[in-house]
Amino acid sequence: MHKENNLTKNQQIVLDLIEKSKEPVKAYSILSNVKKRGINAPPQVYRALEKLIKIGKIHKVESKNAFVVCKNTNCEVSNATAFSICQACEKVTEIINSKLSKYLKSFQDNTGMKYKKYNLEFFGLCQKCKSK
Repeated sequence: MHKENNLTKNQQIVLDLIEKSKEPVKAYSILSNVKKRGINAPPQVYRALEKLIKIGKIHKVESKNAFVVCKNTNCEVSNATAFSICQACEKVTEIINSKLSKYLKSFQDNTGMKYKKYNLEFFGLCQKCKSK
C-alpha cells in the first residue's frame, strides 16, 4: 500500500497488513502474518497498533477485539469513532456522517458531562443481507 513517512518499520508493516485485509484483523492474526517480516513478539505488534490508533490511521472495533484501517480521510479525532456492523455477514463499516459527528461533539449527558472519547457500534442488517 502507500508508504507513510513518519511511521516506524513495524508500524508500516502492521498498517500494510490491516489495509490489505477485507475484514477487521485481530492482534494475534496480525502477529502470525508479520513474523516473516521480522516482528516476532506481541509487544511489538501492540506498540505499533497503539501508535496507529493514536495517529488515526486505524481504529479498534471493540466488539470484535479487532482492527480496521480508517476510511475517513477527514477523521478529526482518533478516539471518536462509530461503526455499523451487520449482524448477519459481520461486515464492519466506519460511519462517516457529519451530522452524527457534530451532534456527538456537543453531546453531554444529564449530569453535564461532555465526552472526549467514544467508540460507538451500531448493529443491524446491511443492504445485501436485508434483501436476502
